[in-house]
Amino acid sequence: MTQADRRPQDPHLIDFKKKISLERPLPYGRDLQRALESDRGRIINSAPIRRLQQKTQVFPLERNSAVRSRLTHSLEVQQVGRFIVQTIFDRLTKQQKSAYGLDGLERAVESLVEISCLMHDMGNPPFGHSGEDAINRWFTQNLTTLAPMKALAESCSEDELAPIHHELCHFDGNAQAIRLVQSLHRFNLTYSQAASVLKYTRPATESAEQVPRDKNYLTKKVGYYVTEKPYVEAMMAALDMAPYCRHPLSYIMEAADDISYCLADLEDAVEKRILSLETLTKYLSKTFEELEPTNRPIKKDKTFDVLLQDVFQDASHDEISKTHKFFIRLRVEMVHPLVAHASKQFIDNLEQVYHGDFNRALIEDNSQFHALAKTFKQVALKHVFNDPEVETLELQGYKIIGGLLTEYRPLLELSQDAFSDIVNGGGSRSYPVEKRLFNKLSRKHVGAYEVALNERHNDKENKSGIAITTCIENRALWEFYLRCRLLQDYVSGMTDQFAFDEYKSLVVSN
Repeated sequence: MTQADRRPQDPHLIDFKKKISLERPLPYGRDLQRALESDRGRIINSAPIRRLQQKTQVFPLERNSAVRSRLTHSLEVQQVGRFIVQTIFDRLTKQQKSAYGLDGLERAVESLVEISCLMHDMGNPPFGHSGEDAINRWFTQNLTTLAPMKALAESCSEDELAPIHHELCHFDGNAQAIRLVQSLHRFNLTYSQAASVLKYTRPATESAEQVPRDKNYLTKKVGYYVTEKPYVEAMMAALDMAPYCRHPLSYIMEAADDISYCLADLEDAVEKRILSLETLTKYLSKTFEELEPTNRPIKKDKTFDVLLQDVFQDASHDEISKTHKFFIRLRVEMVHPLVAHASKQFIDNLEQVYHGDFNRALIEDNSQFHALAKTFKQVALKHVFNDPEVETLELQGYKIIGGLLTEYRPLLELSQDAFSDIVNGGGSRSYPVEKRLFNKLSRKHVGAYEVALNERHNDKENKSGIAITTCIENRALWEFYLRCRLLQDYVSGMTDQFAFDEYKSLVVSN
């Protein structure tokens, strides 16, 4: 039976013990909680998490500023994720927990969600989403003009080339996180931990038009690359996940992220004096009124405008920091109902959530709570993200990431034999520039390239416990694909400052 044919034996059965287990690529330990503590240690002590402290959330990082980095944002998401889990377990009766296989799993679920929240942005490149766009823009403009790709176009069919071209032009931080977990760092996480961060479930070789319509939300972005396809398939088989479906805990991670960042970006904007509290309050009130004209209550019998004015008036009397008091109160008044709503949605739609085919985010419905989250996002979009400082950062991201890829382009112009010569220590005389560029690459990334290339046609399990089988049968195409992936790995793994320093050393000094 293929994965595509596999479905849960009983579509109505909910047993979370099948979704939360200590199974992982290479067996390790026999106690679930100890296994999850091992996962926690591997992630918290990892380089990708450390790099988040020097990656931009929205505003350029400043030495003397309290604006958020990707790391501080992830810590805030982590706390909201824990809150949602605790609320879900508080809402479930003892009988429900037993019936759903959740009895005794609260600590495990909390740990899984907490670490998935910490991990959720670790695949993001420098300069945020503009960094993603810059990588995709460069490959879209340059991929078909590279010498190896031209040669492959003459020897490979369109059916072979099209999926790989599509993938290389659709770099995504979510898919890169899965690549970090498996191919680049070999964390050997429990499948449950890795699956809880798999936000989207579409292979990068497929377009959005190729997936089932009833999974269009779950697949609106790419979820994993062809290099991680065997790993994801093994994970889905181990956790009884059908194709294009999620792990149930990924819905909680997503909701925690949605709740956290919609408030955080506005707080940073006020801290940087882009918006005043008075102006922000006015924008929030007006936007919510447009989105929720019936003005349904948010908390008990209080409407959004009443809560907002209470927050503003309370903060106005603070003697130390009106801004700090405003956002402390705002977070309490808004996060609690949003968490309560996300928890209720999780329970009310538990069958679909459990099987991973619930085709929307938990808080994206027609409720006043969806309007509340949307209000914060729209105000940020209209009045924060178009700030000159933010737009300058995005332009810098395009320039720096695009410039770095252009400088490293000579490595992608080499033939397979020439690049192999450099990898094996040669090339100093024949390719002096290319050799020096290659020497600047991360040894970890080069090692991942070599492992994938050498194990491609080996049906036995490699050292990660996963057999290497992909949709790329042509060895020359496989090698060139891995070389492109090598540069994407290197550039996306940079911090903002390191990318800027590399750009200056390679481009500005020329």
